[in-house]
Amino acid sequence: MAHSHGHDHGHDHTHHANKKALLISFILTAAFMIAEAIGGFLSHSLALLSDAGHMLSDAVSLAVGLAAFIFGEKLATGSKTFGYKRFEILAALFNGVVLIVISIIIIVEAFDRFFSSTHVNGTDMLWIAVLGLIINIVVAWILMRGDTSENLNLKAAFLHVIGDLLGSVGAIIASLLILFFDWNWADPVASILVSVLILVSGWRVTRQSIHVLMEGTPSGIELQDVVEAVQSVKGVKNIHDLHVWSISSGINALSCHVVLEGDRDSLIKSQEILQDIEHTLLHKGIGHTTIQIETADHDHEDSILCSIQDDEGKHHHHHH
Repeated sequence: MAHSHGHDHGHDHTHHANKKALLISFILTAAFMIAEAIGGFLSHSLALLSDAGHMLSDAVSLAVGLAAFIFGEKLATGSKTFGYKRFEILAALFNGVVLIVISIIIIVEAFDRFFSSTHVNGTDMLWIAVLGLIINIVVAWILMRGDTSENLNLKAAFLHVIGDLLGSVGAIIASLLILFFDWNWADPVASILVSVLILVSGWRVTRQSIHVLMEGTPSGIELQDVVEAVQSVKGVKNIHDLHVWSISSGINALSCHVVLEGDRDSLIKSQEILQDIEHTLLHKGIGHTTIQIETADHDHEDSILCSIQDDEGKHHHHHH
């Protein structure tokens, strides 16, 4: 099990880096969001206001993400045996839903704008949008140095920022069109484009979070692959009652019953076989395992007894 210890140490290190990345990003985003909202009101720009709305959802998502990391560090308790790791997934779900709501509000507002003649101050809009772009690039760079591929929470925050970045680009283009051609309609068009981007990323994060909360098989793990890996361990006859799920992003768990070859004598070797199985699964990205060892003759005993034991085993496992 020495192998997993090294892995945990690495995990702690990226965890700390992720937390720091989120904190710095949150401070930058929140500060600029306030500036952008004021700028949006002063220049009558919906694109800036929509970008500020997006920045607000960013700041919220970063704050919730940060809270999730801090909560996630809390150790397991008697009532929450996996600790608070799931909080992170709830945070990602909350983020996704917030993104969807904000984007719908902006789209509705933009359609209203098409039919009203609001004059937008292109110069103010341009300056604020350029500043926004710079801030977003810095925040995206900070987050990219974190672990955005594995961690759903960080990924949600990163998607927010990328959407923002594109929003700033949209606002810059719109402000140039207003300055040079006096095309005021460019403002609502830019805000609609931003909203669609926000909507897509929000939907994606929401879907992934729900998958984890529904105990879905983690992405990147093929059940057949797991079955073959376990059966390839010397001394294993077959495997049944297999469940694989995620506790939080990057933390996968498994429970199963493994039938050993031979009779009761093979139980003496079961500890070695168990360690082999755990080691094999660790390489498949599954760190938390609950494995019930059975012998082949147990398999052929009275089948009713077996199914009752199976049910009890499952029951017992869930209460734990």
